[in-house]
Amino acid sequence: MEANYLQSVKKQFEYYKMLGEKTFAQVSDDALFWQYNTESNSIATIVKHLWGNMLSRWTDFLTSDGEKDWRNRDAEFENDISSREELLQKWNEGWTCLFNALETVNADNLSADIYIRNQAHSVTEAINRQLAHYPYHVGQIVFIGKMVAAEKWESLSIPKGNSGAYNSEKFAQPKHREHFADEYLKNPNENL
Repeated sequence: MEANYLQSVKKQFEYYKMLGEKTFAQVSDDALFWQYNTESNSIATIVKHLWGNMLSRWTDFLTSDGEKDWRNRDAEFENDISSREELLQKWNEGWTCLFNALETVNADNLSADIYIRNQAHSVTEAINRQLAHYPYHVGQIVFIGKMVAAEKWESLSIPKGNSGAYNSEKFAQPKHREHFADEYLKNPNENL
């Protein structure tokens, strides 16, 4: 079960990383910094927050508190990213830290306790916590991307009005086991 869980977790994280990247590809450089109002976050600000959270949570994942003393969470919401290249560098640095940390998790330490802000979590709970947190923010990135791309937006899921055809195609195939992220990651240009 542990191996299946860890494989599934990695696929879920890969899927949400890919959704963010497909959104970045559809928006202009300027749109990465667009804010609906002064209280809302831009795509760049959300990326900076994810980056800060990922580095804090996943650095020395099994051995130190997930809220590092060097993290400045409030500064994550003061965007100072100045280019697409810098945004992508932070995005990739955060995800690399996460995936490297997941490689240290195994059946022997999956139920061990780690700490986030001095509160104990099993390794499984800590992973699940981030697996809920990151898709929340990736969803915000996608939503902003859809707003700024407007009619140029290419759906990252089943486009409006295509559910019937999509389902017909799927139900015409024999039953099989394939994680939805597997399918999407193998065929990233097809809609789910």
